[in-house]
Amino acid sequence: MLKESLIEIFDRDLNKLKIEISSYENESSLWLIKKDIKNSGGNICLHLIGNLKQFIGNILGKFDYIRDRDFEFGKKDIPKKDLVHEIEETKEIVLTSLRNLDESDFGKIFPINVFNKEMTTGFFLINLVAHLNYHLGQINYHRRIISNK
Repeated sequence: MLKESLIEIFDRDLNKLKIEISSYENESSLWLIKKDIKNSGGNICLHLIGNLKQFIGNILGKFDYIRDRDFEFGKKDIPKKDLVHEIEETKEIVLTSLRNLDESDFGKIFPINVFNKEMTTGFFLINLVAHLNYHLGQINYHRRIISNK
């Protein structure tokens, strides 16, 4: 039950991420910083991609991936089409990784200690959904602030 719910939610919300990134009026606006906003929509997108590829793709799905947080927050001017491609790739990795888990895996302790707290895989995946949605809201806000809409 939890497995199917998480698959549906990650599928839905990674599609929302793709829509948000695609909705920027131009590529340069993805990377702009305005007022007190510290991270651009493009950098938040890279952060989400890195986060999900590391914790779901690499740790749970055994996909080969090495995270580079400095890249996530430091890289600029990646074309919108490349970000969309990365989101689509991330979605496939996340969904494949989740589909390959047994329902019993969600009650097991997550393989690495992330918040200095032991937690089940199911609990940690719920945290990842919340993290994704928190940043989706930031990207939406950033896009509207930048475009003055």
